[in-house]
Formats: sequence, C-alpha cells, structure tokens
Amino acid sequence: MNIQDFEAQYREAMAETLNELQTAVLLLEQVQNKILTIGNSIQNISKQVEEFIADQKSE
Repeated sequence: MNIQDFEAQYREAMAETLNELQTAVLLLEQVQNKILTIGNSIQNISKQVEEFIADQKSE
C-alpha cells in the first residue's frame, strides 16, 4: 500500500465515522425530545388525576 492509498482509505473511514457520529447525535436529540414530550404528558395526566380526586373528595 502506498501513501496515496493509505490517505484515501483514512479519509474515507473518517468521513464515514463522522457521518455515523452525526446520525447518532441527531437520533439522540430525537430521543431527548421524545422523553421531554412523555414527561410533559405524565405531568398533565397526573395533574388531571389529582384534580379529579380532589373534586370527588369534596363532593
């Protein structure tokens, strides 16, 4: 293997690895957003249940 072949393989491997890293970062952002959405849903459901329970107890 000569230096040109080595350099070409190195650059190709680095480009592929950086693309994979970028994909992983984007997927992580999607997961974080989904977790935030789920957390907000849980808070809303909990609030509604607590309000319903309080209403039922006051009747």
